[in-house]
Amino acid sequence: MIIKCRECNHEIEGVDCPGCGESTPEEGNFCINCGYKLKDEVTGMSEEDVDGLDLDDRILCPDGACTGIIIDGKCCECGKPADPEA
Repeated sequence: MIIKCRECNHEIEGVDCPGCGESTPEEGNFCINCGYKLKDEVTGMSEEDVDGLDLDDRILCPDGACTGIIIDGKCCECGKPADPEA
């Protein structure tokens, strides 16, 4: 299923959320509508990783719908590269 980004209308692969039934990006870890956990293993960060972050210098994910930050060149939530051209 194809859905459109709420911000830029870019077409992305989507799935129906088992929690609310609404369409959400396929590669997301959580539903963008209700927050339902879509994957058993989230690609996010451990508590040890979070403790070492300087939150003043963080770089937000380039995807306007994602709440992740860039770590080692990619988003810690959705996995998208910091530079979409890369």
